Amino acid sequence: MARLLYRLGFGAYRRRLVVVLLWLLVLGGTAVGAVTLSGATANSFSIPGQESTTALDKIDEQFGAQGGGTTARVVVKAPEGQKLTTPENAQKVGALVQQLGTLPGVTSASNPLNPQAPTVNPDQDTAYSTVTYDAKPGEVTGEQRTALTDAAADARAGGWTVEVTGEAIQAPPHVGGIVEVIGVVVALVILALTYGSLVMAGMNLLTAAVGVGIGTLGITIATGFMDLQSTTPILAAMLGLAVGIDYALFIINRYRQELRRGRDVGDAIGTAVGTAGSAVVTAGLTVVIALAGLAVVGIPFLTQMGVAAALTIVVAVLVAVTLVPAVLGYLGKRALPRGQRDAVEAEPRDRGVYRGWVGGVTRNRVAALLLAVVGLGAIAVPVTSMETTLVMAPPAGTTQERADRLLAEGFGEGFSGPLVVLFEGDDAAQTAAGAVAGIQDVDDVALVTPPVPNADGTAAMVTVIPESGPASPATERLVGDLRDRLADVTGATAYVTGATAVSVDVAVALDEAMPIYLALVVGLALVLLVLVFRSILVPLVGVLGFLLTIGASLGATVAVFQWGWLADAVNLDGTGPLLSLTPILMVGILFGLAMDYQIFLVSRMHEAHSHGRAPREAIGTGFRQAAPVVVAAALIMFSVFAGFVPSGEGPIKSIAFALAIGILVDAFVVRMVLVPAALALLGKAAWWLPGWLRWLPVLDVEGAGLEKPREEEKVLADARR
Repeated sequence: MARLLYRLGFGAYRRRLVVVLLWLLVLGGTAVGAVTLSGATANSFSIPGQESTTALDKIDEQFGAQGGGTTARVVVKAPEGQKLTTPENAQKVGALVQQLGTLPGVTSASNPLNPQAPTVNPDQDTAYSTVTYDAKPGEVTGEQRTALTDAAADARAGGWTVEVTGEAIQAPPHVGGIVEVIGVVVALVILALTYGSLVMAGMNLLTAAVGVGIGTLGITIATGFMDLQSTTPILAAMLGLAVGIDYALFIINRYRQELRRGRDVGDAIGTAVGTAGSAVVTAGLTVVIALAGLAVVGIPFLTQMGVAAALTIVVAVLVAVTLVPAVLGYLGKRALPRGQRDAVEAEPRDRGVYRGWVGGVTRNRVAALLLAVVGLGAIAVPVTSMETTLVMAPPAGTTQERADRLLAEGFGEGFSGPLVVLFEGDDAAQTAAGAVAGIQDVDDVALVTPPVPNADGTAAMVTVIPESGPASPATERLVGDLRDRLADVTGATAYVTGATAVSVDVAVALDEAMPIYLALVVGLALVLLVLVFRSILVPLVGVLGFLLTIGASLGATVAVFQWGWLADAVNLDGTGPLLSLTPILMVGILFGLAMDYQIFLVSRMHEAHSHGRAPREAIGTGFRQAAPVVVAAALIMFSVFAGFVPSGEGPIKSIAFALAIGILVDAFVVRMVLVPAALALLGKAAWWLPGWLRWLPVLDVEGAGLEKPREEEKVLADARR
């Protein structure tokens, strides 16, 4: 692989103009496609084949027109001591409803005081109007949302409280806020300090931006042809930018080392791509395996997230091994500070801080190993109380949050998370009527509405209002209790659905899929790492370290987002359960990134050992060579992920926080403390490979195949003399 990549890198250098123009053409083409072909993204999660999703599809079939389009609720509360049903207030409510019905995109607005379908609380001081749009979820425009909130603001005169909630008012998540930009600026500063050159730092960032731009624009094009979750392009952007910067950093750093050794520009570029580029390809492959492996879970929207992010990683790798060497060809020796361009170094400069670090870890290897394991284990303790849900509360201080609070105060905590029981069969209406009393007796049920039959009486819906809030464990238990109670009804088939039921079904599916996913991803990565390092114990140490990383990352996330520790530091609006997708997404994303650091750091140790260094000496040599760039890469990746935390929306905030903490833990504790300590403790056994596995192919990530021809040429030259 090293020789193949050497030729690829050298070819990109020789044809650098063509390579640069091709990448710019691809970037321009995807930009045009994104503008002309993009569609809307979705904010809801569901799994085809689950009871809750099947019921939603059946409700669409049986009740079709009654479901309408995307809706919002405009919640109205009368001034203190007044009732909405007085003639004067009723007239104001009617005027507001009439205005809502004329707003852009609105097809209907219900009157909460309509005697046939009242939506006013028993105290008659709180009511809501259901505003229906002709757009699909996610397609309500910003102008339409603004018109709705402006109408609510106008109605607040005279001491009235008017707030808006619902799917129609939710704006899609966005990328590119000021805090995200600050994260990129921090990455630029770290690169400038690493290179000692602002030009090199900018070049690194620009090539990464090309890769992430193509990846995210490609995903935007895909939204015009398939339904994608709104978080999909954001996750791809986070990952693509982080790994794009890091992969370019590894190749540029190796190129600068080869220049210092006296190689000419073309040879240095080819060698950098053949050595560091081999590690980049291998590391990228582990990330792709981890992300694409999400397909085995069998959840379509999770598969889409994984595949989209994996394709962005593929683009980042291709950019690193083609566009980066092409641009380096234009920079030449200007990639080095002016004072280093003519100097020749036999070995990379030895930085004292890293020598002291690895020396202390290897000398005190037992204490370092125990300290790392116990410390990460302690941070992971909160995982035991982790709660997950798909029903995420709106941010504090927003009109959605205030509206939900008004509904909870006026109608009960469970009002915003109703469950729907669908009865389907020839006797559906009668069966539903007979089942109402039994449903009312189930624990945590506050209210059961009368059955609503469809036109031909073959289906009926019953709405169940829980006593508890939609994200509470009690409401989740209610879903199971209702299904158990309705399992034996005769005359019709009963289904339990609603947002909470979908959340429960997704959580069950994720719990069942996690062991399969872990076995597949970890198994494939172990095979790949065995091929890379030709060792059994080194990959095992790397994977066990990853498990500690995941535990610590999720533990810290639970402590902050569920328990509320240091909530102000991350600009957290309120505490609550984590998104159900968080654990499996963390495994998929962090596993690939952790194996990146394992490959970049340990491959240099393996390279030193394969060149005859003793085990302890090889650990120190490899660490001193790779640690500076791993530290820079980890800090860059941390800054990119952390940039999405303070202003992150919905699940992105907690996922970005978990990724940022995971990067710090994995790079600075697992890879720079635990792994060197474990390898020092294992000694020669670390590089042991059973005889029955010696037939495995040699991937040559360290580029030994490139050094051998040079050594042979040197011997021949000496012989001629």
